[in-house]
Amino acid sequence: MDWPTHIRDKRPAPSATDPLNGHSEQGTSSSSLTSLRHCRPRARGDRAAEGLILAAHLACRVRRWAESGVVGSPQALSEHERRVVAAWAADCAERVLELFESSSPGDPRPRDAIARTRAFARGELDVAEEIRRRFAAAGAARVADPAAAAAARAAGQASAVAHMGAHALGAAAYAARAVELAEPHRPAAASEEICWQLSIISAEVRAALRQLPPVGEDKSGPLGPGLLASGRLGAIVHELQADLATPRKTEPGHHDQQHAPQRN
Repeated sequence: MDWPTHIRDKRPAPSATDPLNGHSEQGTSSSSLTSLRHCRPRARGDRAAEGLILAAHLACRVRRWAESGVVGSPQALSEHERRVVAAWAADCAERVLELFESSSPGDPRPRDAIARTRAFARGELDVAEEIRRRFAAAGAARVADPAAAAAARAAGQASAVAHMGAHALGAAAYAARAVELAEPHRPAAASEEICWQLSIISAEVRAALRQLPPVGEDKSGPLGPGLLASGRLGAIVHELQADLATPRKTEPGHHDQQHAPQRN
């Protein structure tokens, strides 16, 4: 069943300035599934029942999409590649997790998101279920401390790798930005974090991420026009992709770590 025309892509246009990125947000990617909160059913009647029907159809479409293995966006990567890059994304996010937990010690959402990302990387979690749960940690980013918020977003991006592989670069970018915000007296803080992120990457992860389109050039995912394509985050993603595009003779091995090494 096709979605009615009036339901497709009904997302509110962002207008606020994002303090984590140092610029006014100009738009978001179109990769996310349509939010039912902003839809008005065309037919009259019991709107609650209609909402349940729409939600059921959405769940079925997500499940069919996940099971088919057919992905239209070049930012998605294959299911196998998403599981491969998920472990690296989890490492990047977990390394800055303490920046969030020191600010909000009672909030387990980012840590849970990272744990789910690792489980997804090991093949223990279903793709469709993780796609439905990828926004579970979003509320954790609404903290006052910018470094803590960036760390929470890194975890959220990592958990969204089940949906699109390009979110792995988002996890790395937000992690580097979190370090930069936490240590403003160190101009090289973000670059040093990027160097660490690239130092642990495996040949398989590098090969998968190298398939992603350059940031800002493709509208069908998180690397399209929006937060990850502009401001400091855009610069960080560009730096990551510039390194990934450079062939290397040897690549460090990578294993699924239960805990990423903490920053000194």
